[in-house]
Amino acid sequence: MQKKFEVEFLEDAFDFLKEIDKDASKKIIYNIEKSKLVTDAKLFKKLKNTEIWEFRTLYKKVQYRTLAFWDKTDKKEVLVVCTHGFIKKSQKTPPKEIKRAEKLMEAYFD
Repeated sequence: MQKKFEVEFLEDAFDFLKEIDKDASKKIIYNIEKSKLVTDAKLFKKLKNTEIWEFRTLYKKVQYRTLAFWDKTDKKEVLVVCTHGFIKKSQKTPPKEIKRAEKLMEAYFD
């Protein structure tokens, strides 16, 4: 099976993975790796009305989210950039988390 994209982590995403439970972090990485190979909205989906996507992980009844965006500036490699992560506590992704991801995306392209 061929990878559909590569993933790069911004510092905030690394910090999130270091702060949470080690096994939860491993599960998030596993799901991200799996997302590179298969199209599954349970693992990776676009958020409505934005250019932000989310990697989704459920581990021990806790919903973890890692937000990301696509960088297609290099024609040879399709890249997904993880901005940051958080523990989801409600049905909808909090607008402040989406805004944070958008600001990080803006800074990345500047």
